[in-house]
Amino acid sequence: MNERQLEHFRQILLAWKRELMEEVDRTVHHMQDEASNFPDPNDRATQESEFGLELRTRDRERKLLKKIDSALERIDDGSYGYCEETGEEIGLKRLEARPVATLSLEAQERRELAERQYGERDDRFR
Repeated sequence: MNERQLEHFRQILLAWKRELMEEVDRTVHHMQDEASNFPDPNDRATQESEFGLELRTRDRERKLLKKIDSALERIDDGSYGYCEETGEEIGLKRLEARPVATLSLEAQERRELAERQYGERDDRFR
């Protein structure tokens, strides 16, 4: 992968990270602004349910932020775009679709097949 391509992916990852961080800030402000002690138990339960959903979404995004940071580190150390399992190059189309990918399409397919067959799952590579 050439420098121009690496810079392209760096910009995609940084924009994605900025977007996620803005969403985190919006969630914090929303939860602070909307936090109320409703006298009606149904209203309180609805609010808690909404907050719980937001927090689960933010947790998924927190994991994605770690993957973005890891991808940025791989760009810096020169290992970005190479499969962690086989060492082969990950296709540009796959990286465009999933810039945080750490496995080639073939390695990912093998992993998913093993998950279906054996029920094992490893989220580090998603």
